[in-house]
Amino acid sequence: MKNKLIILALEPLESRYTSEWYTALPKIFNSKIIKMGLNMEVITIDGKSEKQTNKVTPGAFLNFTETNIWKNNQLNKLSDMFSKGEIISGDKIVVTDAWNSGVIQIKYMSELMDIPVEIHSIWHAGSYDPNDFLGRKIRDKTWSYAFEKSIFHASDFNYFATYYHMDLFAKKMDFYDRGELRYADKFVRSGFPFEYLKDTLAPYKNIPKENLILFPHRVAPEKQPNIFLDLKASMPEYKFIICQQSDLTKDEYHSLLSKAKIIFSANLQETLGISCYEGALVSALPLVPDRLSYKEMYPDVFKYYSDLTESWQRYLDNKHLIVSRIRYMMENYETLVNSYEFSSMLDKLSGDYFNSEFMATNILTGKIKELI
Repeated sequence: MKNKLIILALEPLESRYTSEWYTALPKIFNSKIIKMGLNMEVITIDGKSEKQTNKVTPGAFLNFTETNIWKNNQLNKLSDMFSKGEIISGDKIVVTDAWNSGVIQIKYMSELMDIPVEIHSIWHAGSYDPNDFLGRKIRDKTWSYAFEKSIFHASDFNYFATYYHMDLFAKKMDFYDRGELRYADKFVRSGFPFEYLKDTLAPYKNIPKENLILFPHRVAPEKQPNIFLDLKASMPEYKFIICQQSDLTKDEYHSLLSKAKIIFSANLQETLGISCYEGALVSALPLVPDRLSYKEMYPDVFKYYSDLTESWQRYLDNKHLIVSRIRYMMENYETLVNSYEFSSMLDKLSGDYFNSEFMATNILTGKIKELI
């Protein structure tokens, strides 16, 4: 029996990239397996249920109740495979959302049934991030920190898209000892598998630009949409749109991106930031704070000082500087989008952050290509 790479897929929600991952990840791994000459089968396990509405909890990434139905159904299917002897030693299980209690049960079955499998967990967010939904809503972090540590240790490898995210997690889990990272062999700074975005957005290139500035983030406190709305009221010469306030299809969203000149962020929580990259692929300039994942990903010309938007009051105190920066970027759009800084930024993002190479190589071979 050949070994399997089993993907526990995120629920495919049209308004999130999870719908794209549902079809893209099996293709990415199959392509890599063929290229590497491996004898392995890729299986996706879903958690479909008649109760699934595909409606996201307002301000959140997923639906807080339906995601548990989905993950429980996945675990039931995987448990049945263990029971039938369909899971064998050396199989690899990719948990596409590490915040999943099923990781513990997989480890339980693997060890008690003497079927050693590899668990590869992809981290998106958690209670360890004070500005994430979980970090804000969970009052007693005693149980949630213990849960996150348990998931980390039960997993053979833990994948983080950026150094910022990995460092944030390690600090909250108290994984540093005199500046040295403990359990370093379990951490992989991998980027995420988004290379398909180049092809997805290719048809939207070279569309005439408008004096349009987009807010493509979730409408949630940690994204500070109030700052964007205040800028809109202060700069009537430009068009400002909060994407999530319109019921956009993916095509409509991508069309808006293609017309925009600036993608704006005042985010207090961001462990990767897909929308700024999507915008860059269709020649929209990012304007982001010098903090979070942005700090390592973007050149200075597209960042502003972090303290300018660290709070509503700080924004009010420094509003004139943000307004001035936006006007500068709009007036010099052609120069900036054709600059070396923009093209080199796009190459870096495509190669180091929105790419499956590091993650897929490590999952399939166990040889970490990039580690800290």
